[in-house]
Amino acid sequence: MLPFEIGIKDIIDIVLVALMLYYIYRLMKESRSLNVFIGIMVFVLIWLFVSQVMEMRLLGSIMDKLVSVGVIGLIILFQEEIRKFLYSLGAHQRVRALTRFFTPSHKTPEEDKSTIMPIVMACMSMGKSKTGALIVIERAIVLDDIVDTGEPVDAKISQRLIENVFFKNSPLHDGAMIISKKRIKAAGCILPVSHNYDIPKELGLRHRAAMGISQSSDALAIVVSEETGRISVALKGEFRLRLSAEELESVLAREMN
Repeated sequence: MLPFEIGIKDIIDIVLVALMLYYIYRLMKESRSLNVFIGIMVFVLIWLFVSQVMEMRLLGSIMDKLVSVGVIGLIILFQEEIRKFLYSLGAHQRVRALTRFFTPSHKTPEEDKSTIMPIVMACMSMGKSKTGALIVIERAIVLDDIVDTGEPVDAKISQRLIENVFFKNSPLHDGAMIISKKRIKAAGCILPVSHNYDIPKELGLRHRAAMGISQSSDALAIVVSEETGRISVALKGEFRLRLSAEELESVLAREMN
């Protein structure tokens, strides 16, 4: 007979802990912090063995203090990974669907078109002239920290204004344009750059910046390549490359809030 009984609740508990550890393992592997994760797990196992199995009070109390302080240190060390985890949780399809249920959209097709078409036409025009551009469209997560890095604009979305901002002699053409609540909020903004090694080498800094903002928020980023004139979209940490005008319009109509 076993010294302890295992019930349904215990099995669920073990499965949930296993899933949590697996997800943390994947997260650490993606952020190239796998060795740190392994080191933490080894320390936790030693701590449990010393305090629970061997019942060494002195060493166990010292390790208890280290664990309590170490939790704060881990939060500081892995703040980006924790933010990414919470973002992915909030951006889950079922959670987003529940949010939309309580806050239904009242947009009309005409309102959508007046917002989307100037962006599409500007991107196509800049693509033909091989004018580099980076446009970030804010969605649920507010991008005020990104807006503060650029120059405030607060103007109605228009094709001519977008093209003038990214004109090669414009002082703001190297930064990103932020669009929020159907208005151009700022230009010349600085974005976090992704260091993902899976990004093709032929894609430049604008593409890496677009990927960076799509990984750290739910924003949609449009890139017009200065070398090829091709249009790409970064969303949820993934690229959609070589989009036509119809494909770009379809993406914006589906993903813009």
